[in-house]
Amino acid sequence: MAYVFTRIIPLLLLLALAQPATASQGLAIDPATCLGCHGDKISASVMAESVHGRNGCSSCHVEIVDLSKHMKGETKIGKVQCVRCHKKEAAEHANSIHVQKGVTCANCHTDIHSHVSWNKDKRRVLAICVKCHKDERGFLQSVHGKGVIAGNQDSAACNDCHGLHEIKALGAKISHENREFHTRVCLRCHGDEKLVERNKISKVAVESYLASYHGKNYRLGYPEKVAGCADCHTAHGILPSKDPASSVNPKNLVKTCGNCHKGDTVLFTKFYAHGEHNDREHYPILYYTFVAMTGLLTGTFAVFWLHTLLWMIRGFVENREKEAALEEGRVLHDVPDGHRQYRRFKARHVFLHLTVIISFLGLSLTGLPLKFSDQAWAKLLMSFYGGAPNAAIIHRFCAGLTFFYFAAAILMSIHFLFIRRDLKGNFIQRLFGPDSLCPNLRDITDVVGMVRWFFFKGAKPTFERWTYWEKFDFLAVFWGMFAIGGSGLMLWFPEFFGSFLPGWAFNVATIIHSDEALLATGFIFTVHFFNTHGRPEKFPMDFVIFNGQMSKHEFIEERGDQWARYEREGNVEKHHVEKSSGVVYDFCFKAFGFCALFVGITLLLLMIYAFLYPH
Repeated sequence: MAYVFTRIIPLLLLLALAQPATASQGLAIDPATCLGCHGDKISASVMAESVHGRNGCSSCHVEIVDLSKHMKGETKIGKVQCVRCHKKEAAEHANSIHVQKGVTCANCHTDIHSHVSWNKDKRRVLAICVKCHKDERGFLQSVHGKGVIAGNQDSAACNDCHGLHEIKALGAKISHENREFHTRVCLRCHGDEKLVERNKISKVAVESYLASYHGKNYRLGYPEKVAGCADCHTAHGILPSKDPASSVNPKNLVKTCGNCHKGDTVLFTKFYAHGEHNDREHYPILYYTFVAMTGLLTGTFAVFWLHTLLWMIRGFVENREKEAALEEGRVLHDVPDGHRQYRRFKARHVFLHLTVIISFLGLSLTGLPLKFSDQAWAKLLMSFYGGAPNAAIIHRFCAGLTFFYFAAAILMSIHFLFIRRDLKGNFIQRLFGPDSLCPNLRDITDVVGMVRWFFFKGAKPTFERWTYWEKFDFLAVFWGMFAIGGSGLMLWFPEFFGSFLPGWAFNVATIIHSDEALLATGFIFTVHFFNTHGRPEKFPMDFVIFNGQMSKHEFIEERGDQWARYEREGNVEKHHVEKSSGVVYDFCFKAFGFCALFVGITLLLLMIYAFLYPH
């Protein structure tokens, strides 16, 4: 009776399960016949319950087609070719590092006769992998390993990162694929909102990383130049920061950060790797820095965009009035010899302004793609530069130009205040005099006069050498150098500044640098472009900054008080230009000017698009 239950019934069961496969595959040999000889090594009941239970023996051992020859030992038995049924898995395995190392299907799937489905149980994957990889760098003791062992199917197992069959080689070589892997596999799970929520994992990890310099470069497609998740948290031995053995434990951060930032200090490690500026409770310094910068942006844009809108409307009306007067045969502002040219800027001023244009556009073209790294146009621009590293070189070169023209402005200011012999008065008189770019009481009168003109309550002011908006632009350079230049230097040389500044200062510098750059680009491409080139009386371009000269008519109409002062001082002809700039000069610089305008307006539109359609 025992023989019936242990041998005959399982044999009949296997035979019944194998019948459909036999009919469909045309099997030459009945499985029951095979078990007649091999039943002592292969359990019919176990085979019947395995994933291969519905297959006959000759489904895998295809060489055996003549039983008599097989029994005489005349049939050569080869290795089972799993690819015959498992084509997808075999194709993936063929591209894996396992094939290169001689690891076959049977090395992992050791017994095809008793193999059962893993049913998505990651513990079975882990049990197989550790046979060869032992305890790979402390994975079993990591938060992921412990989670898998405990049966948490959300916890990352070997296959979640490396896959089941197409396992790629990951060595010490720094390559694009290698470096991307260090982060991509982490973001896949930690970016899953439902998974993160049900496992009570911090939600800020992915967002804060992608908002960082490292994360932005990763998104742009250049992970090989920045730190990925595994660089800080390690690939396998991931532990809570409170664990003394964790790579991100405060006591171990100098070593961890030092892998990339040579010479870092304990102060340097105070950097908030996942600090969020909208978290007032945990990061109050970042929160209030962001609030202050947001207030600065919104306040500046609100005032000057309103100013621009009012000017646009009033300027349009003024142009219509001039056209109507011409149709009636009248000229509203008739200036004798109005065509004569007079010098407004010297060659050094033109040169410095060209330096400003080149440096500013270069900084914008390379900086904005980093800020809006989620945009397709940002990736396109970075690829045009040949990659983020090349963009960084261009950005820093343009930053060097910025420091150059700032230093030149300081020297020229010192020369103006203390050295020039053609100006009257002492230091204070020069500082607040008509030729100075320092704000004075007259600017208040000019602002009031312009507002009255906007609302048709008075005539347009007649300005002196500098208008209040030109003074604002000039002083903005000083503020910009402190905000953008200072924070930029910190981010450029983090190890040096990290030797005496706490690491969270870099978080603050990042916010200031990013938001101040946004303010500068938004202001230049909207307000400044309108004030100089877009206003109705100048559209499409004011060429004075390129050739340094303007007509008498334009001079009197725009800066009547300056002209009147020159007449009182008797030095009008001192500023007369005998010969205007040449045709070639004008053509080249107008082409340059229009290109600069086109680039600026294009960047402005891309910025607006990025705000309207974030990814």
